[in-house]
Amino acid sequence: MQTCSRPTRHPPHDRCDRAPLGPVPRVNAPTSPPPGIEVERLDDGAIVVARINRPHRRNALDSQTLAELHRLLDDVDSDPSARVLVLTGVGAAFSAGADIKALPGDLIDVAATPRTALQASATSAVAVTFSAQDLMASTFEKVHRLRQPVIAAVNGSALGGGFALALACDIRIASPSATFGAVFIRYGVSACDMGTSYHLPRLVGASRAAELMLTGRVFDAGEAHDIGLVHTIVDPAELLETALAKAREIACNSPLAVWMTKETMWQNVDAPSLRHALDIENRTQVMCTATGDLAQSFAAFRDDGTAQWSQL
Repeated sequence: MQTCSRPTRHPPHDRCDRAPLGPVPRVNAPTSPPPGIEVERLDDGAIVVARINRPHRRNALDSQTLAELHRLLDDVDSDPSARVLVLTGVGAAFSAGADIKALPGDLIDVAATPRTALQASATSAVAVTFSAQDLMASTFEKVHRLRQPVIAAVNGSALGGGFALALACDIRIASPSATFGAVFIRYGVSACDMGTSYHLPRLVGASRAAELMLTGRVFDAGEAHDIGLVHTIVDPAELLETALAKAREIACNSPLAVWMTKETMWQNVDAPSLRHALDIENRTQVMCTATGDLAQSFAAFRDDGTAQWSQL
């Protein structure tokens, strides 16, 4: 993934006519900062692994890292060969949330989204703050709405915005050192932030969500598994491989069927009635059968073969 670097500043031209007294010192051009998101593509691009790469800040999310994540999500969404996204962190944390020590100048990729452009150019403090808030919230919304399933390999603390990011993913796999918490309330603001008040009650139930959000307490991977927030807990050395194995299991299925299953399931979480859910399911099934994948899979089953799915 490409990141924009700050323009190189050249030294002013020497306007003196006399020859220089000594060798002209070499001016080193500034180097591009390391990417906030490291990207690896596996299995001919079918599996995309994204690592939040700010271990010195416990993978806290600054605006530049969010801009990079926005661009990655757009890239993955538009890539017909990409089937599953695995999201994890570099080092000992998944993400400690918003980086409160970030500086305005840290945002380099101002053209990534309308919100980054506004954040870089607005003069009103309210507009800058709101655009920064919405930049993070819209990133997590994009994770949730991505047509490919997103697996969070939670390798350490997922707190505040990091917790909200994990909640936005479809499946969470954790190491024993993982911790979670909607800690916003401990800092004098609402725990209803970055989609937490939407996702958490749907994942663990309203009563459990209320207790976690009203106390802001940090809880461990074992409790997260007990309440159904985490699919499984594995040793740190096996975390990424376990997530990749689950990603490959998903990628064995028809690309369109996986897309429609994710989209329909999350839409029907909010379905106002069974009839509404059935109507969406019926239309989705009719659309999927039009690809010919169903007939092809039946034929492969009869011949003891392997189905070859239609490509997007």
